[in-house]
Amino acid sequence: MRTLSFLWIAVAAVGLTGCFGSEQEDLQRWMAEQRAQVKPSVPPITEPKKFTPQAYTEAAAFDPFNIQKLTQALRRDSAQPSTSGLIAPELARRKEALEAFPLDSMAMVGSLSRNGQPVALISVDKLLYQVRVGNYLGLNYGRITRISETELGLREIVQDAAGEWIERVATLQLQEKAK
Repeated sequence: MRTLSFLWIAVAAVGLTGCFGSEQEDLQRWMAEQRAQVKPSVPPITEPKKFTPQAYTEAAAFDPFNIQKLTQALRRDSAQPSTSGLIAPELARRKEALEAFPLDSMAMVGSLSRNGQPVALISVDKLLYQVRVGNYLGLNYGRITRISETELGLREIVQDAAGEWIERVATLQLQEKAK
């Protein structure tokens, strides 16, 4: 009996091995057919453009450090009217109290209306100041152009890197006190 059961197990194992092999062969054959049917289409790479170097001719080049050409350019620029005269701070006027403080040390703490005109309340060094449109504040000749409930807009006049006076817009926003 023992031999008979061993024989049945051996026959079953051989039969199962035959089943696995046929599936693999079918799969391998199908994969080979698919590879044969699909032809990749890769476009050829275009030839790179030929670089032709240009000869450097020093005689035709402009010397950026030529003193004569620099002085001519400076004379020509100084003869033209400059726009920097149109924008300049009013140096002859008397400075207001808030022009002694930088803008980042100021805080807008409120706004109100007095005689129909908006007034902003500015806090600097634990002191409270009232300012109106047209007042000056800050170190950069800032003049108040508008006041709303939440912010104060001003126009500053500063010098750029070339020494020309330019306008810059700045704002002070309402600061709520932390509890």
